[in-house]
Amino acid sequence: MLRVLIVDDEPLIRWSAAETLAEAGHLVVEAGDGRSALARLAEGPPPDVILLDYRLPDSNDLALLATIRRAAPASSVIMMTAYGTPELVARVSALGVHQVISKPFEVRALLPLVQDAAASRAQ
Repeated sequence: MLRVLIVDDEPLIRWSAAETLAEAGHLVVEAGDGRSALARLAEGPPPDVILLDYRLPDSNDLALLATIRRAAPASSVIMMTAYGTPELVARVSALGVHQVISKPFEVRALLPLVQDAAASRAQ
């Protein structure tokens, strides 16, 4: 069982990802914005994997990522975005993002990505 934090301002994305991961036996916590994500990180043990939307209404995207990396340095981060460019991928990779996934995506595709991200964290 993995601990997964899903951070996205779109309720349907959070819900579908949470349902899919929970059905696979993972413990899922959700946050709808950057402030909530940081609060969830402060509440308990760090998640194994963080699914992080690139654009959230209450945060500077890269500053939030940097803050999350400091708050949970052992967590693997998968960035979700509809705005993926090679430049963005390079920038977030330099900040320790495990992978960037383009929106929209097939929610079932998250299972192997989350497992791969957690496995790479353990190495």
